[in-house]
Parts: sequence; structure tokens; C-alpha cells
Amino acid sequence: MKKIIAFGASSSIHSINKKLATYAASCVPNAQVTVLDLNDYEMPIFSVDRQNNDGFPDLAYDLKQLLTDTDGIIISFAEHNSSYAAAFKNIFDWISRFTVDIWYSKPMFLLATNNGERGGKTVLEQAHNRIARKNPFDIPHFSLPYFSKTFDEHQGITDDALKTQFQNALAVFVKQL
Repeated sequence: MKKIIAFGASSSIHSINKKLATYAASCVPNAQVTVLDLNDYEMPIFSVDRQNNDGFPDLAYDLKQLLTDTDGIIISFAEHNSSYAAAFKNIFDWISRFTVDIWYSKPMFLLATNNGERGGKTVLEQAHNRIARKNPFDIPHFSLPYFSKTFDEHQGITDDALKTQFQNALAVFVKQL
């Protein structure tokens, strides 16, 4: 059984990206899924001075261990002002200080969604470009536009064409596990 970590890169307690990441993880066959909430990893705002004076927060070590121990990672990115949500960016800044291989060469599946027609494509492109640079796997990605119209919490993705795109991207991730 493969271990999967999934999370929405958002601090919203009602995060649609967390819902999409959870759904994606539930579609991975024979997987033990751990869904993270970024609110459980809230750390001081990263700065080199803070790191030099105080060291790493315990939560950064905790997250590092979870990432090290998993077989695959699913992240769905919230788009704030055409970029990462501040909560994710801060966590990313902290964990990037441990090693050059931030995601520990794990297979990854990157997602984004919002209620607009682009479905978070801008942040997804940024994330994919950054993460794929250091990862040995082909990192599939998928954006879901119009979340409120194309996703149901019980059925998942309801638009047939989008569901096919999702399933094709998911298959690449699953094959690499």
C-alpha cells in the first residue's frame, strides 16, 4: 500500500483546493492517504535572520518527516493575486532550507481550482515550473475551472471532459508511485 500526502495550499478552513486534493487522493488505488491542513503547520514568517537566531520551527521538522516518509504528494494550489497563498509560501520557504530536493524526489500530482474560467492556471503553472525543476518524475498537473459548477463533494468532478483530463493526469501520477 502506497502512502500519499495530500493538501490544499491554502489556509482557508473551507478550502476548495483541500477538497480537490482530498478527492484526487481518494482516487489513488490501494493508498493510505494522509490529508494535511496547512493551518496545522503555521510557523513564524520565514527570514534568514530568524533561522540563524532561532533555528527551524518544530513544525518544519514535522512536515519534513512526513514528506520523507511518503510515497507520493498531491497538492492543490489556491491562487492569491496570481501566485501562491501566503500560508503555503511561508511553509515552502521554511522547508526549502533543509535540502535542495525540497520534495524528496517523490512523485507528485499538482492541482489548482477556483470559481473562475482559468481554474487557478497561473499559480499552477508557477508551481509546476518550480517543482518540476528539481524532481526526476514527470509531474502531471490539472486545473479545475468553475469549481462550484464542476465539482460535487459526493461525485467528484461532474464535467465529463474535465473528468477525463483529470483521470489522464492522475494515471501518470499513479504509474510513478
